[in-house]
Amino acid sequence: MSTESGADVGGGEEASAPIWAAFGDLMSVLLGAFVLILVGVIAVQVQLETKLNEEIAQRRLETQRRQALEQALAGPLAAGRITLVDGRIGIRGSVLFALNSDQLQPEGRDVLRTLAPPLATYLRARNEALMVSGFTDDRQVRDSNRRFADNWELSAQRALTVTRALIDEGVPAGSVFAAAFGAQQPVASNADEAGRASNRRVEMAPVPMRQPARAASDGR
Repeated sequence: MSTESGADVGGGEEASAPIWAAFGDLMSVLLGAFVLILVGVIAVQVQLETKLNEEIAQRRLETQRRQALEQALAGPLAAGRITLVDGRIGIRGSVLFALNSDQLQPEGRDVLRTLAPPLATYLRARNEALMVSGFTDDRQVRDSNRRFADNWELSAQRALTVTRALIDEGVPAGSVFAAAFGAQQPVASNADEAGRASNRRVEMAPVPMRQPARAASDGR
């Protein structure tokens, strides 16, 4: 009787050993999976935090840039001769040019003469360039005016006229360039004269200066 009982006990121990081994393997797998998930969550958290910090720094830099521009243009802004919205300097087209013309009016030249010194100081202190953009309303250039093929050409010539005037008044030539948008990007409806007058405008906005290619400096 005692011999048979001993055999039964030994068989039970042998049967339970594989169960504990399998349970240990399962726990190891679960622990490994948990560690992998935890590492993944931490990596995503670090990535999100880094991206958030970069966005905060970029917004802080943008705010500082706008404040610096507002300070530089405090005089013209106080006089109501220009607008400054989201870092873009706006001048009504009627102040600068007569209808369908790219020739500066006396008032327009005076405004640019006032803007040039603070803009030159601002640009020299920062690694930025000034983009001068010309815009028109959606009315086609009159047939009687053969100087311009369309609104694109009119807006381009107006932007160039303002660019050259700023350079003449002391803005560094390498820190200003012209762009043309024609009737695109209106700020008001073209359904009435008031809206069309608002759309005929010139805007100026500082943009980051392109960095020189390193290949040239490396002799490649």
